[in-house]
Amino acid sequence: MNKIVIIFGLFTIISLASCSSAPQWTNPEAHEKTEQLREQYGPLLVGTWYLERIGERQRFFERLTFESDGTLTGLRKWQTRKLVTIDGEQLYTDWENVEPLEGTFSGTWKLSYYSPEGENGEKHNCLFLNAQYEGANSGHMAYSNIATFDYADETTFRFEGFYFKDKDGWITFLRGDAEPNF
Repeated sequence: MNKIVIIFGLFTIISLASCSSAPQWTNPEAHEKTEQLREQYGPLLVGTWYLERIGERQRFFERLTFESDGTLTGLRKWQTRKLVTIDGEQLYTDWENVEPLEGTFSGTWKLSYYSPEGENGEKHNCLFLNAQYEGANSGHMAYSNIATFDYADETTFRFEGFYFKDKDGWITFLRGDAEPNF
């Protein structure tokens, strides 16, 4: 009985001695850069932003609202049409919605200094976006990605995206609560 009490006592002392009240980050540099990124850009991102691209064959609109609690809501409207030949004449078809890649969505966002390739990969300022469509398209993801974050100021914010990039490879959103022009 005494051996059990002594072993239990030693185990308890070792367990308590190994604990510390301060968190120990696995990568203190990444943690510090994440905190700096969030302090510098987090308050600037909070609000509503939009992007609109209208071309001959595609029309795209997206509005994102970032809340200070890390929630995200948005609206995406996307339409395409084709150029077809009828009786030797080239005509555009009617506009069609790009389903299921449009509608309202909600989810979360956060900024982080991170490497998508893993611990040994090159780290970047990243914007994590995770959102699911609502309504008729529920169950489909609007966002589930880690994008390289470039910057934000009072009027614009940029991140590396995959739909309708600028010529330099970034997506530039403007501040405002706009509606689609189509």
